[in-house]
Amino acid sequence: MLISPRRRVASVTDFSGMGKTLMIVGLIVAGIGLLLLMSTKFSWIGHLPGDFHVKGKNFSFYFPLATSLLFSVILTIFFWFINRK
Repeated sequence: MLISPRRRVASVTDFSGMGKTLMIVGLIVAGIGLLLLMSTKFSWIGHLPGDFHVKGKNFSFYFPLATSLLFSVILTIFFWFINRK
């Protein structure tokens, strides 16, 4: 008669990693909410010198290059601070 070894089952109450993730997501959502509330004070976002806007007779083209680069740098620094140990 063979007896199978007991399998170790993960505890249901092991939520330490999920708690940290929820805290970070909550801070990000709160930050986005604050930015939306203060959006009238930041009317220069989207109208930086490197943002391209071309208007034609029948079309309009807008490419926010400088704004995209600015957000990329800000998010890179933010996630660098989060991930450093």
